[in-house]
Amino acid sequence: MISYIIWDIDPRIFSELEFLRWYGVCWVIGLFLAYHIMAYFYKLEGIPEAELDKFVTYAVVGILIGARLGHILFYDPVHYWNNPIEILPIRINPTFQFTGLAGLASHGGVAGALLAFYLYKRKFKRDIIWILDRIAIASAPLFASIRIGNLINSEIIGGPSNLPWAFVFVRIDHIPRHPTQIYEALAYLLSGFILFVLWKSKKYVQPRGFIFGLGATLMASQRFLIEFLKENQVGFEGGMILNMGQILSIPLIVAGIAIMIWSNRSLTGAKPNRLT
Repeated sequence: MISYIIWDIDPRIFSELEFLRWYGVCWVIGLFLAYHIMAYFYKLEGIPEAELDKFVTYAVVGILIGARLGHILFYDPVHYWNNPIEILPIRINPTFQFTGLAGLASHGGVAGALLAFYLYKRKFKRDIIWILDRIAIASAPLFASIRIGNLINSEIIGGPSNLPWAFVFVRIDHIPRHPTQIYEALAYLLSGFILFVLWKSKKYVQPRGFIFGLGATLMASQRFLIEFLKENQVGFEGGMILNMGQILSIPLIVAGIAIMIWSNRSLTGAKPNRLT
């Protein structure tokens, strides 16, 4: 008889406080790791730490706003059209409740981050390709931490499975399921490790943009494939050949491949891959 992993973790840190959740802690841990990875790159270039703090402010604001708007637009626009107040971390029907940012879409977060990086580039006159090549590495532990937060929340669950490492999400049902949150977290960490090794080897620092393009391709591809093991997140995905996560991953895969091709073609005469 197979003994499955019984998962019944309270997503609240303290049961009396609804708004203090482990999901938020996972975000903080991910941002902490991403910050220190970027600090490593900035230190190598001799860039003042104060400017890194400004970069992180741009990035965090862009990620959170983009992820929130992405969830609203891609997954549940009708609900938020009818309940616009819930765009904020509160609910007033039937009673007032602080909900936190319940609903963040990673693809929206990527879009918000890219816009924030562009604004940072304009403000501080920095090389956006340099930034993107390194943020591809630094973002991996952030994405992995977010998926661990999803695991704690018993959300974005996988389909039924009889594998020995299947999870029974007691707060959802009593069916053994693929722990797709762990699959994705490990895939993100593996992608980040591959990108860091390539960067460290110096072979792929030039051409500029190659590491970012490869990172986008790897991370979006693993998301696309793992989605086949997931349950649909929203009802309208039931009649679709590909779910929303897969549809949104395709442009990132195509863009990543295009960037790698462009990067290789632009190698001749390219300037050093530095921040300034």
